[in-house]
Amino acid sequence: MSEHRSHHLVYGTLNDYLTGEELTDTDDERIRQDLSRLLVEKRGYQRQDLQPRLFIETLFTKNFVRSTIDITVTIEGRQVMIIRYGPGSLVSRERAALAAARVLNSSYRIPLAVVTNGRDALLLDSLTGNILKEGMGSILSKQELLTLLPTLTFADPQDQEKQLREKRILNAFDLERCCIGI
Repeated sequence: MSEHRSHHLVYGTLNDYLTGEELTDTDDERIRQDLSRLLVEKRGYQRQDLQPRLFIETLFTKNFVRSTIDITVTIEGRQVMIIRYGPGSLVSRERAALAAARVLNSSYRIPLAVVTNGRDALLLDSLTGNILKEGMGSILSKQELLTLLPTLTFADPQDQEKQLREKRILNAFDLERCCIGI
C-alpha cells in the first residue's frame, strides 16, 4: 500500500462538529470546525441548516478535481449561501467560490458565497461577483440571512457553456499542485 504524503500535519482524528463523522485532524480541519461552531453557537444556525463537505467533481485535461464546499447554508428549503475556507489570501479564492455558488445547485444559482481564511472573510454576490461585506462579520447570522432572504435572487442556472466555464475555473483553482511528484 502506498503512503499518501501531504504538506498537512496530521494530528490523528477528530469528530465533525455538525455530523459527528470521524475526520482527519489537521490545522485546516480545526479551522473548518471552528467555523461550524461559530455558525451554530454565535450566529444562530441550527445544525440541520448547515451541510458540510458538498462537492463538485470535474475532469479537464486529464485532471480530476473534487472541489469541496466546506459549508452550504440552507434556509427555508433553499441553499442560500456557501462558505469556502482556504488559508492565505482571500482575493485568490473569490473566483472559485463564485463558480461553486453558480454550479453547485442544478435548479438555481446560490445567491451568496463566503470565502474565509479563518481570520478574515468576504461575502460575495454570486450573480455580480461584487463584494457585499468584508471581515468575519460578513459570515451572516441566521437572522441577518432571514432578513436579507426576500431581496436575494435565485437565478436560473446558467446555460451549459457558461456552466462548463465555471467548472473549468473550479478545476483549475482547486487542482492540488503542491504535493504532485512527492
